[in-house]
Amino acid sequence: MSSKAKRQPRRLGWRFVLLAVLLVVLLSSLIRALLVEVYYIPSESMNPQFLSGERVAVSRTDFSFGPVKRGDVVVFDGRGSFDPLDSGRGPILDAVFGLGQFLGLVGSDTVYVKRVIGIAGDEVKCCASNGKLTVNGQALDEPYLYPGDAPSSTSFDVVVPEGKLWLMGDHRSISADSRSLLGAAGGGLISVNKVIGRPIQILWPLDKIGPVPRTSIGPETQKGAQ
Repeated sequence: MSSKAKRQPRRLGWRFVLLAVLLVVLLSSLIRALLVEVYYIPSESMNPQFLSGERVAVSRTDFSFGPVKRGDVVVFDGRGSFDPLDSGRGPILDAVFGLGQFLGLVGSDTVYVKRVIGIAGDEVKCCASNGKLTVNGQALDEPYLYPGDAPSSTSFDVVVPEGKLWLMGDHRSISADSRSLLGAAGGGLISVNKVIGRPIQILWPLDKIGPVPRTSIGPETQKGAQ
């Protein structure tokens, strides 16, 4: 048997491994594009619910079967609202950052996680005489707030138009959220179509692995959870 014939199975083996890797990457990409994404928590703005450096699974399909509700924690694309369209890094560094984000190793500087406080038609206001936020004139109980934080140190009175959301972080004293954009175009309101999905599972660190509860707030269900 010739040496060429002996080498043939080895070459076929490497091709099989390469093909298998490509199929796994393709399948993973399809799952993350259509069903579940992995998101790296980049800051403490959602503390105590999420801590910086944690990884969470984000369902892309939750809001395909129902609307975004008050109290929902959402991951959303902030380009054109929270962030400019151009990162300023250039295409090569953007590609490197994109790979790191895909692998869940670094956070995105254009994707954010915040809590929905107001939906279309709501009047969200800070603050009532007791210091609480109000939605449609009724004070909100917010058990998810970072201990010691006030509901808001910024006064505002906003009516949320159709197709928009008013979003705030749970660690209100350090969160850059809709309040930070009151004077910008759009008045701090985020389009519903910018929502990527809802965090459903903490993946890392291992001692915190578990489902993310869905909390409802608002005039009808101030203390309810589902």
